[in-house]
Amino acid sequence: MDGSFWRGRRVLLTGHTGFKGSWLSLWLEGMGAEVTGYSLPAPTEPSLFDQAGIADLVNHIEGDVRDYAHLSKVVADTKPEIVFHLAAQPLVRLSYEQPVETYATNVMGTVHLLEAVRQAGGVKAMVAVTSDKCYENREWVWPYRESDPMGGHDPYSNSKGCAELVIAAFRNSYFQPKDVASGGLALASVRAGNVIGGGDWALDRLVPDLMRAFLRGESPIIRSPQSVRPWQHVLEALGGYLMIAERLCQGDAAMADGWNFGPSDDDAKPVSWIVDRMQSVWGGGTPDPTPFTGATPHEAGLLRLDCSKARSALGWKPALRLEQAIDWIVEWHKQVDAGSNARSLTRRQIAEYAALSGRHALASFDA
Repeated sequence: MDGSFWRGRRVLLTGHTGFKGSWLSLWLEGMGAEVTGYSLPAPTEPSLFDQAGIADLVNHIEGDVRDYAHLSKVVADTKPEIVFHLAAQPLVRLSYEQPVETYATNVMGTVHLLEAVRQAGGVKAMVAVTSDKCYENREWVWPYRESDPMGGHDPYSNSKGCAELVIAAFRNSYFQPKDVASGGLALASVRAGNVIGGGDWALDRLVPDLMRAFLRGESPIIRSPQSVRPWQHVLEALGGYLMIAERLCQGDAAMADGWNFGPSDDDAKPVSWIVDRMQSVWGGGTPDPTPFTGATPHEAGLLRLDCSKARSALGWKPALRLEQAIDWIVEWHKQVDAGSNARSLTRRQIAEYAALSGRHALASFDA
């Protein structure tokens, strides 16, 4: 990545108050981008957004992607060059309880943003974030490629498959790759594995549930210990998104497509492995986990991603092994719990990742 590329770029980031959005906001701001965030209030208490004081660093606008009138006005007023769409209802179990809200946010919210961008004009590149769960999961051992059919068993996964179809329809109808070289908007979708990292406080997610239990000295309650997921540090996925956006903005029409970003094959681990590793790294005699005995809705038992396209076309590959990612998460939570500054710690991990990967522009952070 070009270290000067993001300096002064006008960037609109939906979902900036969430876990991934907070990390991306800090990374973009550190590279000199002029970031406008559009989102509902932070979804958890505590939240990385509040802990790191991100509202003080970006143009923070509270809004709902389901509100087309407000969203379209913000797009028109802020005149972004690059848009990252992260706003979503991101939880499988919650989608069973709130299917209408899930579809309204994940599908119609995406439609609203795409139409707002189309009507406003002037946007050079847009990266829409969906999910690895957008594929029709057949529970087989082969990893899913970008050309595999969309699907989704539960409302969350299905809504992400629907969002991918919406993105493809807008690309085919309004943002065709053949027009990118002549200044047309370049539109890509990105599908990441299970991202983990410091500052994630979401309910019903494995790593946040473990962190809460360890900090309280309680036994974590574990569901589906044999389920296999493509775990990766949040910076791995965000680094891929930034690379795609830069190439889109430079007129590379081949980037206007769907992309997988996941870990190495041997870092797709069962839930039980994550629990054991985090318990070992945390130390201090944490209580053993307690199996969940209640009824659970259907969730995929096996999911892997084929990321060969990103490796060959982008030169992207994971920089952190899963063991390192877990070390960084435990370090983040222990230090913040001990009183360290969450913003400074998060920035330091971004800079360390950028240097370690050898692909990314180093952020220039103030203390």
